[in-house]
Amino acid sequence: MKLLNALRTVERTVLVALFLIMVFLYTGSVVTREIGGTFASRFAWIEEAVRIMNLFLVFLALGLALERGKHVGITNLREHIPAPLRALLLKIIDLVGLCMSLYVAWLALDLVQFVLKSGQKSPTLKIPMGFIYFAPVIGFLLLGLRYGLSLFGAIDRYQTEEAAE
Repeated sequence: MKLLNALRTVERTVLVALFLIMVFLYTGSVVTREIGGTFASRFAWIEEAVRIMNLFLVFLALGLALERGKHVGITNLREHIPAPLRALLLKIIDLVGLCMSLYVAWLALDLVQFVLKSGQKSPTLKIPMGFIYFAPVIGFLLLGLRYGLSLFGAIDRYQTEEAAE
């Protein structure tokens, strides 16, 4: 569990840092456009950088959101199923989620390789476009990890916040 706690801390730290950097950059970009005149054209890269950071922010948050029960679910139906059947259904949901997450991560990795081979670079930052496609790879691996941990009972992602307190 220490490793999982460390992973949670790293995820939260990266997410908060990304968000704060995005806010700082975008605010600076707006201020520069308002008072900078032609000087503002030197900061055109900020728009692209913020979009890329937003992609990483969304995908990197997948695992934490699942673990905290923030993904969309049909809880009304789940709560009215008898306990033995519910336990089986929840394991099936976790297994399907794990398989789908790993499959999407694998597809995204193929896409990363394909785009990297194309040699395409981003317009203003000049970074390889394949870099952008690492966001879903990492995000779906983190999501798959949480589904796997839930499947094998290491975490209880179905526990409500009220019951946890």
